[in-house]
Amino acid sequence: MKSFRPERVRLMHEMRATVRLALPLVLAQLAAIGSNVIDALLAGHFSAHVLGAVAVGASIWSLAIVSGIGMMMAVPPWVAQLDGAGRRLEVGAVFRQALWLAFGMGVLLWFAVRHAMPLIELIGVTPSLRQDVQAFLLAISWGAPALTCYFALRGLSEGLSLTRPSMYFSLGGLALLVPLGYVLMFGKFGLPPQGAHGCGMATAAVLWIEMLGLGIYVLRHPNYRGLGLLDHFEWPHLRRIAALAHVGLPMAITLLAEAGLFVATALIISSLGEDVIASHQVAINIASLFFMIPLGLAMAITVRVGNAVGRGDARGVRYAGFCGIGLTLGTQLVSAALMLSLPHFIASLYTHDPKVIALAVQLIMLAGLFQFSDGIQVASNGALRGLKDTRVPMAITLFAYWMIGMPLGWWLTFRQGMGARGMWVGLIAGLSVAAVMLFVRFWRSAWRERWQHAAVTEPALPATLGH
Repeated sequence: MKSFRPERVRLMHEMRATVRLALPLVLAQLAAIGSNVIDALLAGHFSAHVLGAVAVGASIWSLAIVSGIGMMMAVPPWVAQLDGAGRRLEVGAVFRQALWLAFGMGVLLWFAVRHAMPLIELIGVTPSLRQDVQAFLLAISWGAPALTCYFALRGLSEGLSLTRPSMYFSLGGLALLVPLGYVLMFGKFGLPPQGAHGCGMATAAVLWIEMLGLGIYVLRHPNYRGLGLLDHFEWPHLRRIAALAHVGLPMAITLLAEAGLFVATALIISSLGEDVIASHQVAINIASLFFMIPLGLAMAITVRVGNAVGRGDARGVRYAGFCGIGLTLGTQLVSAALMLSLPHFIASLYTHDPKVIALAVQLIMLAGLFQFSDGIQVASNGALRGLKDTRVPMAITLFAYWMIGMPLGWWLTFRQGMGARGMWVGLIAGLSVAAVMLFVRFWRSAWRERWQHAAVTEPALPATLGH
């Protein structure tokens, strides 16, 4: 019995450390979802027309968000590995190049969002909405550089195992969005009502305030001293930026593949009628809300695994990864239990329409079934990011979502007459295949220690990223 005691102590230590890191990240992700809710509530009280324009514009903006976030998710594993290896003096070099990458990505997204009209026309947006959708996107596009730079700062902080600042500034931005959005949308203090355009302006302004606030915090707080973050000016170094993009680009594509799957699902279901669209919106909203918990855990797993890699600690990699995945299964058990036991209650919180509730109940129960698959795939992906293993996971998710989930969902929906349920069964299949393949990938990496050679020769950073 005594031989198990050290193992149990280490297991409990790892679980506590992961939870301590994850809780602020979960709250930060919930705050991000909350901003969409606030935009929708304000727009809905303005008019149904503005609500429709904001909903469409937000869907397009979400593709820009996941692209920017995915690219900047390269920062936490780099910083975590440096921190674990005791090479904190090299963090500044990573951060300066990450800022250049973030700014370049932000400008690219700014341009793409401002020229999204062909996409608006392609997805068949009602012509009466197009002008306001464009006005929303033109306004919110100015927040793109702030968004990417903010996530570079978050990546730095989270890679150092400092996750509370992410929570503080995300919640602060959420609190600021309410009055600012109200003033700009409805026109107060002498300002004219600006509807959808005002909503985009408010969100962009809050993104800049969050970024500047977190930047000042990082530069002044004692926790970040000695990192040499802005000791001197440094021009972009293409090889160094390419090293970061080598890790970040596959993650951006992975997130786009997943976001694209859900956007495409919504577009396919939109052809089945208004009641079906409404029921799908209810179910996907609750599923997205619960997904923030395993997503926050996955971010914490990335940091814990990255720290272990930096230390060259093979057992630490396994403890961090498998403990994190185990914790995620625990949270998903609670989510699944709520969705499977209280689907009618949950649906009734969103609507009183009996037809919508009846179909939403079926979809919420299907969402309950994929909680475990969704948790395993996002947690396993988080562990693999800690190893800086992103290209194979990208291929796995593209295959699972678009070669399995989407074709199966379409076939069940239209060929087998299952309607919206068919697309949701396709989602379950795609997420399940991704979960199995990503978990096996991490299992093999952790036990075969395929990461260890790179960790010895490049403890945390390619030679091109050194001073």
